[in-house]
Amino acid sequence: MLMADVKRVVEQVSRDKGIDRQILIQALEEALRSAARKKYGAKIDIEANFNDQSGEIELFQFKEVVEEVTEPDLQISLQEGRKLDPECEVGDSLGTKMDAATFGRIAAQSAKQVIIQKLKDAERDAVYSNFIDRKGEIINGIVQRFDRGDIVVNLGATEAVLPVREQVPRESYRRGDRIRALILDVLYESRGPQVVLTRTHPDFLVMLFKTEVPEIAEGIVDIKGAAREPGSRAKIAVASTDSDIDPVGACVGMKGSRVQNVVQELRGEKIDIIPWHVDAAKFVCNALAPAEISRVIIDEENRAMEVIVPDDFLSVAIGKRGQNVRLASKLTGWHLDVNSESQYNQTMQSGYNSLMQVEGIGPGMADALFEKGYYSAEELAGADIEDLTQIRGIGEEKAKQMILNAKVALLAAKTRAEAAAAAATAQAAAQAQDQKQTPAQTQERSDAAAPTEAAATSPAEASDPVEKENVPEQIDTNEKPPQE
Repeated sequence: MLMADVKRVVEQVSRDKGIDRQILIQALEEALRSAARKKYGAKIDIEANFNDQSGEIELFQFKEVVEEVTEPDLQISLQEGRKLDPECEVGDSLGTKMDAATFGRIAAQSAKQVIIQKLKDAERDAVYSNFIDRKGEIINGIVQRFDRGDIVVNLGATEAVLPVREQVPRESYRRGDRIRALILDVLYESRGPQVVLTRTHPDFLVMLFKTEVPEIAEGIVDIKGAAREPGSRAKIAVASTDSDIDPVGACVGMKGSRVQNVVQELRGEKIDIIPWHVDAAKFVCNALAPAEISRVIIDEENRAMEVIVPDDFLSVAIGKRGQNVRLASKLTGWHLDVNSESQYNQTMQSGYNSLMQVEGIGPGMADALFEKGYYSAEELAGADIEDLTQIRGIGEEKAKQMILNAKVALLAAKTRAEAAAAAATAQAAAQAQDQKQTPAQTQERSDAAAPTEAAATSPAEASDPVEKENVPEQIDTNEKPPQE
């Protein structure tokens, strides 16, 4: 292939696409071999070499020197071979330079397809190798186009995609806008953009704080966790390795400048910066701030906590549509159940009353069970005998009997509840039936009164369509006028 500018084109494409120069040369050589086989058949022995000095790709066809030619595409006679190389012998392989201009249109098209495919494969490999180690980094790009809700972002060397699920609700962009996002994933086998971006992931919030807060980048302040409801609210837990540095203050910055930069990037998303604590209960209390916490009941086995707050702080602790407690649960990793003090006291009193309903349990025994964590007859029915024997005054036989009595009490309570529910249902049905019968009875009374009224009406009045007004109901027509 006599192209004096092949070397320049290879270097330019290698620089623009970030593809290794040797990969491009191999692609061109493969394309020429494919074109030659398309023109002369698949059996011929073809070799392509890039001449770095001349900048050309030279194509040679090799044939074996034989006494008698049986396959012209692969063999050459000794007489013909001597014309090319006077010193050749039988068994030697002679190469002749081929002219790529004679390949024809079909062969050239085949070479073009090979080059395009090789370039795509090489570009994909280059993008993957360049970005696979950059997962979790924040990158800047320009909105290039929109594809069924997804945003295609131009990163310079390649394109990235910001899927709909990774976009913050109520954020809108136009073509040409600058966008900042986190590299979520890099795909190898992909027809479209290989780099996947996100603006909703909690790590995006973490990386923004690392960018704005030098103490985090230096490792003095550590981010222990982050939870987000994108576009609405977020919580981030921080701790300091230096006792002289306040982690919350470092993240807030002078007059809130640091956190305000993060808020502006997230389009007004509210951010709560929470001090991390090694004690899980204390950490949960910090996460639920500004609500005051009265007590915390921990269930280590189920990794759950029941948080009791004053009645005035119940709505604050739960947050709008449960947002505050939901984010606190995500941040701490504990399942949180928030109740007010009045609800908690009512539940405790109900459980205490259920214990008192168990046969053989008096106030003293109920108090002892309460101290050991058995707050209701249901919990007592599911207790282990060995655990109950740890309570003073309870032996193995008594523990078995208490568990049995608790199950009996639960069954009786269930029966009473079902009976009460059935009675309430029956009463409601009866009331509904009465309401249905009342209009019918009223209609029957009206129908019964109708003939009497008709009989009291004279034929003249019945035939007269004019409505009578202000006429006395009873008039004695035979009454004589008073005499003077």
